[in-house]
Amino acid sequence: VDGGAILNQTMLAKSSYGPYSRAMIRVCQEESFHRRQGVEIVTTMANGSPEQVAMVQDAINRWWWPTLMMFGPHDSDSLNSSDLEKWRLKLASNDSLRQKFVNQIIPETQALNLKVPDPLLEYDAKSKNWIIGPIDWEEFRKVIKGNGPCNRERLAAKAKAHENGQWVRDAANAYAQKREKECVKNEQA
Repeated sequence: VDGGAILNQTMLAKSSYGPYSRAMIRVCQEESFHRRQGVEIVTTMANGSPEQVAMVQDAINRWWWPTLMMFGPHDSDSLNSSDLEKWRLKLASNDSLRQKFVNQIIPETQALNLKVPDPLLEYDAKSKNWIIGPIDWEEFRKVIKGNGPCNRERLAAKAKAHENGQWVRDAANAYAQKREKECVKNEQA
């Protein structure tokens, strides 16, 4: 996932919108660290015990398609891509970034004797590209609409954190009221 994110973010760090571009440079530095850490962990586990190999393969099986979806819809279905590319906010299309990622990650995965869960994956020697099967965009739409596999748990955790943080909001509010009273008192004096 971090490998896919860094491809997207590196491109955005070179965009025409300065504030966004400058922020993305810092984000890319952080994501590069995450990617290096992830590669090290995956490599270690892929060369570890059968249980560790199974854990890595399970993670690949769960995250392969969501990672490809992260690049956005196919160019033909992307409503804003052409304008974003025209204004140079985006320097590469969704499909070209996704292809670059696939071409990079498949050899890395194969070098570790791991597989991606795409029975239609094949290498096209003529284009020198790995060709993937169709992406299930209906699954993507379900997740976006709040029906993802862990959505209920995530929302419950968010609600619990909000409830548990009520004391902080109460304390901040009490302090603000106290300060306001002190200011009024000082103005009257």
